[in-house]
Amino acid sequence: MTYTVLRGEFVVRYADLPRQGPEPDGDTVKFRPDSPGLVERLARPSGTPPDLTARGVSVRLEAIDALETHFAETHQELAGANAARDELLRLLGFTGLQFFDDLPNKVRAADRDAVRGHVLSNGVDANGRLIGFVFPGEPDGPDGGTVFLDDALADRSLNARLLAAGLVYPAFYSTLPASLRTHLAGVSRKARADAAGIWPRSTADPDGPAVVTGAAALRSLVCWPKLFRRLVPYLATGAANLDGFDAWLRSDPVNRDDAVFLLDRLETGNLHDVVVARGTTVQLTAWPEDFVIMPDPPTASTRPSAPAAGDVVIVAALPDPAGPDPGRERLTLLNATAAAVDLAGWTLRDRSGGSRALDGTLAAGDVVQVAAGSLRLGNAGGTLTLVDALGAPIDQVAYTAGQVKQGRTVLFGH
Repeated sequence: MTYTVLRGEFVVRYADLPRQGPEPDGDTVKFRPDSPGLVERLARPSGTPPDLTARGVSVRLEAIDALETHFAETHQELAGANAARDELLRLLGFTGLQFFDDLPNKVRAADRDAVRGHVLSNGVDANGRLIGFVFPGEPDGPDGGTVFLDDALADRSLNARLLAAGLVYPAFYSTLPASLRTHLAGVSRKARADAAGIWPRSTADPDGPAVVTGAAALRSLVCWPKLFRRLVPYLATGAANLDGFDAWLRSDPVNRDDAVFLLDRLETGNLHDVVVARGTTVQLTAWPEDFVIMPDPPTASTRPSAPAAGDVVIVAALPDPAGPDPGRERLTLLNATAAAVDLAGWTLRDRSGGSRALDGTLAAGDVVQVAAGSLRLGNAGGTLTLVDALGAPIDQVAYTAGQVKQGRTVLFGH
């Protein structure tokens, strides 16, 4: 998938207003683009415009979620949260950082308040932040140019380096191309297997539940941050235990019970489908890299009329069906948005130039299987691209010969 190159500088301190400056953490940092107009033209999967001012815009590092240094007047384990933040800032090139004693998330002093760098972005999230892969220094291409983000380039990003060091959890939204999901899932699994970073202290996951006796217990908890961000407001209601957590999630499918796509089952679901909570214990039943999180549904007044990259994704392919292949090869598409998508004029393309026209309407959150038709789903591997009616690439996936087994479906992102 192509990403837009944004040149600029990362900022950790406002010299004129240091006590009102940015609050960087392990997955978010302030960025001042050289060309703000480029940010305005990015896709808006949730319909929210960028929260862009003269001081810049926040960047949410795609594919990762760091322990919270600050959230709703509380935090997660600070050793892990601060380690991710400090490493991100070090890799960006910041040195001599000092934080206010009474405002521990704001920078009091630094050798430099800003450093040059660049972001590869494909959109804006529901909070008005850039979604992107972050790099120190200048890019090879021009400002506003497009690049294809492959595994090798992703590995050079600070997102992947933090993930490989085990300093952050994975968090894969549908804005992340399936091929990169697959690759970065492997990076995260290796960090976990190597017991790197936070992983030896991780809890509330498939390896075992966490005990949560109240809000104070959360401050020392090392768990998937999105789960933490749901537990905090739930306990703020005065709940005595977690018995009501499931119902509390389900009562708000937009702001609490995030829509997800379960990669092992090729089914849509919600956050409650991967969380078990009862009494004083809570845990994820699936590792975070094994499901895809959907963006918040867009508002009608701000949703771009043109489809954005990641609105519809290729989630699976059957390149080698049992028995004769012709006419039985299939692909599976998912509409990751909260609105129906008209597929008239859309095409699926293979790397040899073959194409398969699409039509009809794919309802919000729905999955459809389509016959490959004239596409070549080679057993030796292949690349498939989904293109909209205007010729814009919406998703791209690739598979290797090693993934192909007769009668077995290849899952992208698992």
